[in-house]
Amino acid sequence: MYPSLLDATPLALLTAREQLPAATAPASPPPRLLAQLRARLRTLHYSIRTEQVYVDWARRFILHHGKRHPRDMGAAEVEAFLSHLAVQRNVSAATQNQARSALLFLYREILGIELPWLSEVISAKQSRRLPVVLTEREVRELLLQLNGTTGLIASLLYGTGMRLLEGLRLRIKDVEFTRREILIHASKGNRDRVTVLPDALAQKYPRGVLSPFDKL
Repeated sequence: MYPSLLDATPLALLTAREQLPAATAPASPPPRLLAQLRARLRTLHYSIRTEQVYVDWARRFILHHGKRHPRDMGAAEVEAFLSHLAVQRNVSAATQNQARSALLFLYREILGIELPWLSEVISAKQSRRLPVVLTEREVRELLLQLNGTTGLIASLLYGTGMRLLEGLRLRIKDVEFTRREILIHASKGNRDRVTVLPDALAQKYPRGVLSPFDKL
């Protein structure tokens, strides 16, 4: 019997197929600089607020110098930018130090460049103002005007010393009513810590009844 014509494979066609190179996927471009900065900050467990601030300062620095890549710039451009913040923008010393920390982190952690001490930067003027502190009566009257979850968060911030994001991220499982403790997870520096649950709050918002604590 003769083989079917459908089963026959031309030798030339078979040879051509064998000689075709294997398809290779196109190489994906490297992540952009600000994406690398975000990823590094998260790897080192910096807070989300610090991530937002550092990325914003890196973006402002790049735009200030005409969208030049930071790798093509150095200490002179960083000093010029920080001096611009103090002289033209009239920022506070704390804001200027924040920008300095963000740019030093960018160069050290992302570009692998250690910048020298920025001694030529014109420092922003330190403001000296007395803090405005509410009296105990004023605080009590203010908290009495707040109800529900808003009142609970404000009371926690005042009575326990918690930070804003710590209060907003609090969960009912982290509140220990028996020992009058609150466990705060992944606090500043990615560390857990324990703070005191004030008796007044435990009595006002007892667990087991419909209260703002049950909604955490």
